[in-house]
Amino acid sequence: MKNILTAPWMVEMIRTVTNMYDHGWDERNGGNVSLLLEESQVNDYVDGAVLREIPTGFSCPELDGKYFLVTGTGKYFKNVQYAPEINLGLVRLTDGGETAQLLWGFADGGEFTSAFPAHMMPRQHAARLKIDLQNRVVMHCHPANLLAMTYVHMLDEKQFTRTLWQMCTECIVVFPDGVNVLPWMLCGTNEIGEATAEKMRTARLVVWAQHGIYGAGKDLDETFGLIETAEKAAEIYMKIAHLPLVNTITDDQMHQLEAHFGVKAREGYLS
Repeated sequence: MKNILTAPWMVEMIRTVTNMYDHGWDERNGGNVSLLLEESQVNDYVDGAVLREIPTGFSCPELDGKYFLVTGTGKYFKNVQYAPEINLGLVRLTDGGETAQLLWGFADGGEFTSAFPAHMMPRQHAARLKIDLQNRVVMHCHPANLLAMTYVHMLDEKQFTRTLWQMCTECIVVFPDGVNVLPWMLCGTNEIGEATAEKMRTARLVVWAQHGIYGAGKDLDETFGLIETAEKAAEIYMKIAHLPLVNTITDDQMHQLEAHFGVKAREGYLS
């Protein structure tokens, strides 16, 4: 077997969660990431031996037999680069998604992030895969400016999206499907997980008001970049929201961006 710490997907996961912490998005043990992998990607690094089985607390037959590299519950992102075998785990879902077979990691007896079952993270994977088979990452974090924005901006999804689009020229190009928004809900419940999965059907970014954001993408780079772009736009908004607006990016200009970059803005969001 090859050293699993040299696997490209492992190297990128460690780099990504470290970068998320360095950006200030994942204080303490806040946030979580799961990466859907193909069996062919993991075969050279694990022999299939099951270290232990962990009940997931949910059923998701669509993901039976799927492999996930996932962050651990109660683990600090700042520690992942120093002890990945404790803070990350590689699991294979079985029994219709009701059991996670641990193939590597969580060496201290830990388990996957509580968001894996409680926030229905795999169902968010399933929701995105129904829309785009390339969406293999779900990422949750707490970017400060997006959180701040949910305190002072209407939570209407169209208005929230349009504000972000107007802050940076690249926004409509990076997330033309917009940003969906949930009002404050109790975290760690099936209700917020189901609501997030439903929102994931129409957008790759879902803001939890006064809490954080979920992003989905084809790989770790794209998903990180989605959140990074939305957070930059929110930062600009928070810097200018109290000032008189003299200039903006108009709808006509955003239509020019659509045509030039070959993207299509969410239906009904531009005049």
